[in-house]
Amino acid sequence: MALAGGHRAKKGILERLDSGEVVVGDGSFLLTLEKRGYVKAGLWTPEAVIEHPNAVRQLHMEFLRAGSNVMQTFTFSASEDNMESQYFEYAEEAVWAVEVLKESGKPVAATMCIGPEGDMHGRTPGECAVKLVKAGASIIGVNCRFGPWTSLKTMRLMKEGLQAAGLKAHLMVQSLVFHMPDCGKGGFVDLPEYPFALEPRVATRWDIQKYAREAYNLGVRYIGGCCGFEPYHIRAIAEELAPERGFLPPASEKHGSWGSGLNMHTKPWIRARARREYWENLLPASGRPFCPSLSKPDV
Repeated sequence: MALAGGHRAKKGILERLDSGEVVVGDGSFLLTLEKRGYVKAGLWTPEAVIEHPNAVRQLHMEFLRAGSNVMQTFTFSASEDNMESQYFEYAEEAVWAVEVLKESGKPVAATMCIGPEGDMHGRTPGECAVKLVKAGASIIGVNCRFGPWTSLKTMRLMKEGLQAAGLKAHLMVQSLVFHMPDCGKGGFVDLPEYPFALEPRVATRWDIQKYAREAYNLGVRYIGGCCGFEPYHIRAIAEELAPERGFLPPASEKHGSWGSGLNMHTKPWIRARARREYWENLLPASGRPFCPSLSKPDV
């Protein structure tokens, strides 16, 4: 598999998706820049764009090198009238946004911050999907608040809703990186570990390869991440879908497929781990014998 290089013809996002091409999104900005010392938790405002533009630019470059096709602007909580929720938890609000954006004449992608239970008014994911498409969105899906497997369950329900209504749209998913089968309708913000003790829940690169493959098999063609997704997680998406994309990202130059680089290790038991079967079947330990595997959400 060749590494990406040279100049390729520029195509719009709909042109890419209409042709069946996979679009790899970017990953985490707020949580990642908070960990790096550029964002203050609680406020979650993006003043780093002004105060530390090189830090933001560096993260964009890392996602690009890892395989991202799309770089989203770091503007979360940047509006002067900062909404109580910057998320779209209500279908009506998302529809209003789509209607306004349609006036620009540009393709509209709309993702909602919902899980399998639907929006905060009780509308199912399928109903939300139908509303977004009827409003004019060409790309619909979910982002944030929920982990990979929950987000894919929601995407399946959205897809089924569109099919039942005889509608079509491109599908997009950008989940959190955390394992959270114990979260409620509010997602990770209701977990007691949010936001400073979520690290034990972080998915491995191999988990994210599985997420990318399952998303692709579901028919999702815009696949990325949200809070917690580091560049190596985005690289995992790009590597898993390299056969479909036809190339590997530049960051794969330093990363052997399925641990193949371990073949050069001096220890024989570590060399034995240089194979897909080992990493696919590993059940990682947390190293925390007195910690529960699940939590009780505060709400």
